[in-house]
Amino acid sequence: MTDNSKRPAWFTEGYNHIWMPYTQMQTSPLPQAVRSTHDTHIVLEDGRELIDGIASWWSACHGYNHPHIREAVSKQLETMPHVMLAGLSNEPAFTLATRLAALTPGDLNRVFFSESGSVSVELAMKMAVQYWINSGDAGRNKFIAFKNGYHGDTIGTMGIGDPDNIMHGPFSGLMAPQLVVDLPGTDEERVAFEVFVAENAHHTAAIIMEPLVQGAGGMLFHDAGVVRFIREVCDQHGVLLILDEIMVGFGRVGTLFACEQAGVVPDIITVSKSLTGGTMALAATIATDRLFEAFLDDALEKCLMHGPTYTGNALACAAANASLDLFESEPRLKQVAAIEAHLVKALEPCRTIDGVVDVRVKGAIGVVELETLGDMYWIRQCFLDRGCWVRPFGNVVYLMPAFTMAPKDLEMLSDAVVDIVGAWSERLDEWRS
Repeated sequence: MTDNSKRPAWFTEGYNHIWMPYTQMQTSPLPQAVRSTHDTHIVLEDGRELIDGIASWWSACHGYNHPHIREAVSKQLETMPHVMLAGLSNEPAFTLATRLAALTPGDLNRVFFSESGSVSVELAMKMAVQYWINSGDAGRNKFIAFKNGYHGDTIGTMGIGDPDNIMHGPFSGLMAPQLVVDLPGTDEERVAFEVFVAENAHHTAAIIMEPLVQGAGGMLFHDAGVVRFIREVCDQHGVLLILDEIMVGFGRVGTLFACEQAGVVPDIITVSKSLTGGTMALAATIATDRLFEAFLDDALEKCLMHGPTYTGNALACAAANASLDLFESEPRLKQVAAIEAHLVKALEPCRTIDGVVDVRVKGAIGVVELETLGDMYWIRQCFLDRGCWVRPFGNVVYLMPAFTMAPKDLEMLSDAVVDIVGAWSERLDEWRS
């Protein structure tokens, strides 16, 4: 919509007061006004419908407004939306903890709930450092992380992200210096990495990584062997391993958790996004029994002193339990496999387009990497004109649809990617300049 007279009052009044995420509000086009959602579609106030190609920042894995999740949340709202978890308990949170412990591999049996992915990683960092303090080794307070990694925008998580990232670079003075290195892919890099860990193990609490896919750092893939190698190095040098599965967890890469493909059990795993099917804010930090037992003591100071107001929120946990029901009762992983097969074939023509660096697909993730994105608002508008919601970033155009997307909608999305990347290539000299 370009005519302000057609915009709803809530938009015209509210835009003067809201601060939008990841947005330069002086130059960015106005956001689309959304009226409602259904299935895998976004309905705009002007009546247009968009096929959501990125599942609301990768979270709406079951599509929008799934009746089973809606019913569970409505039922919970009638009885108890929330109660503090310190000294009290609620059935949805305890049930969800039990189910997550059963679903995650190995002895990942202790679940701490929070409200966002960033906070779940902050919690993992605190758990790792305090594990060593409680074990009598207080000098282990550093983290080894990887370039192109992204773990959130809070201060602690920025410190373990790529320091060259424009989102985090300006805040370097706020963050404790961490050890950020290249992800070891080649044999030579693995030798160098092992030497690096050996030299720094004495003050390293944990190594943290996004298994199989580095998301916001560029949708970069690595194979399961890299994850296995890092687990082996951690074991060899007595360092904890944290796997951030906030993006890839719950089926996105073809297995319920990415670490399953590597046959690896981390000491701590973090999950969020698809945990509630994209309906409620909830995250979980899940630790092994061995790590949890280091916090058991007669002394209060050895417990984990952390407690978000909405930790274990009954309403969000009810949504998460309903989401897990759907993974059990509906063929989500088969749907992911079908999406993968489609994207492999449908995005292949992009390889021959001038300016395309790479095309890669893993699970329900399809990526076309470009020399440069050029005008990201121009590309975004091209998708809008095709009835699609796709939000490229950096130098990638990517799709991460809901697992329930209808084949015809998935075809429309992939066709749009091929056509729009082709149109982008025709202006490549302009983008290069």
